Amino acid sequence: MASGNLSNIAVWALTPNGRKLAETISRKMPVDSDVYLSLNIGGNRDGRFGFQKLGEAIQREFMQYSGHIFVMSTGIVVRLIAPLIVHKTEDPAVVVVDDSGHHAISLLSGHLGGANQLARETAAAIGARPVITTATDVNQVPAIDMLAKEKGLSIENPEAIKIVNMALLMGNKVMVCDPYHFLADALPTAVRLEPDDFVAHCSKTTEAEDFEDAAYVLVTDHTFNLPTAVLVLRPASLFAGIGCNRNTEAAEILSHLAQVLGDNHLSPTSLSGIASIDVKADEAGLIAAAATLKLPLTFYDKRKLNQVTTIQNPSEIVEKHVGVKSVCEAAAILASGSGNLIVPKGSTKNVTVAIARINYLSSESDRAARNT
Repeated sequence: MASGNLSNIAVWALTPNGRKLAETISRKMPVDSDVYLSLNIGGNRDGRFGFQKLGEAIQREFMQYSGHIFVMSTGIVVRLIAPLIVHKTEDPAVVVVDDSGHHAISLLSGHLGGANQLARETAAAIGARPVITTATDVNQVPAIDMLAKEKGLSIENPEAIKIVNMALLMGNKVMVCDPYHFLADALPTAVRLEPDDFVAHCSKTTEAEDFEDAAYVLVTDHTFNLPTAVLVLRPASLFAGIGCNRNTEAAEILSHLAQVLGDNHLSPTSLSGIASIDVKADEAGLIAAAATLKLPLTFYDKRKLNQVTTIQNPSEIVEKHVGVKSVCEAAAILASGSGNLIVPKGSTKNVTVAIARINYLSSESDRAARNT
């Protein structure tokens, strides 16, 4: 469903028949939707959004929605959105429906933006035919960008997507390093390699022509110096436990966190959350640091922190002043769902940081516990 990919949708129409279609589509969408109508057909009435000049309205609203459905000609839409297009990882989904409601065309951001699925749902809402033109869809082969999205993997270098998808279309080998089996058996031509073998193989593959017969996909939270043609997918696998002195600035917290990640060759893209003790719930610098990183910030009480038995660096001073043997290590382990502490406590004058990784090889009961 579109609700899994899109948070809000704008539906646009220019004609009376387009208005009827737009209203039907809007009613049947599983997410919030706004109908934008030309003032010539009753825009700005009955709670609807009206516009006098379509181009100005689209320019104003284009990035305010995760998806757009235009009931009008494809040519009009192409001309008006062309200057607004940024990148496949940022552009909203765009679907075009003809004024008679025969076709729902996925025009922009078919995969990552969700336009292909939105076109299918739009077609179902009005009895139209969905028009999907992305090569992987029409040839019924998996698309690596869609697989990454489904598995919650961030794409570090989107320019390499086309190399992998072309290999899949051609039936060529895809060399995959995926220690935690995110992609499982989803890639039919995958050749699986262990991390050391994969990195060694890629280090010899530096020229563009080396990627003509095979593509390369690495799923990891580690950082490596690899050719740009290697598609790197980042799991949301890491959690940072952070302790700090009162009134520590966000800049100092962020600086130490970045240093810890860099020194341990861990990708900040894989950082999924920050955790600390509940007495820091009002710590402005910590709150600002999490906001800067756009990460959730979780606080644990003393009882929960003291229940963690896998810390490596208990502190008598912390226990004396705060009442727990560990803040950053215990918080990181808790936030990762009793995962593995991979970077023990590292300290500056005012900040302590530890990193834990989700245990993807844990039992189903452990996985369920992480989601509660």
